[in-house]
Amino acid sequence: MEKKESNNSKDMKNQNFEAKKMKNSAKSNNQKDKSLPWWVEILFVQIGLPDKYLIRILKSNKKVKDFFKNDKKSIFSFLFIITILTYFYPVVKQSKDKLECQTIAKDYIIENKDIIKITRKQLRMLSTNFCNGGEEIYEIENIKR
Repeated sequence: MEKKESNNSKDMKNQNFEAKKMKNSAKSNNQKDKSLPWWVEILFVQIGLPDKYLIRILKSNKKVKDFFKNDKKSIFSFLFIITILTYFYPVVKQSKDKLECQTIAKDYIIENKDIIKITRKQLRMLSTNFCNGGEEIYEIENIKR
């Protein structure tokens, strides 16, 4: 009886194997019947580019996909840092321009105006006022008079 049972189990295994084989072959036939992507159709079928370019494109495409799969954390970190920098760049640029304007205004006041009675704080205040569109700098008497 044991021999019959073992024969039955072998038959069952063979049937399962054949069923799986049929399923796999049906899947592979479906994959072969799929149409080509539009860009492959245009570039390599219609225009007739060499197949070596297609192979290179597909290899690089696979490498890029693998890179994105494996290095998601570093990519997101890089994009986050770039986003932060682009967000704060206008603020930093405006501050730099204001400081440069104040320095130029200070130098102008020192060279061209009577500043004997003006303290450093007042000088900074006048240069800031001038850079923001104020006209108090013109109320100081010129040295030439």
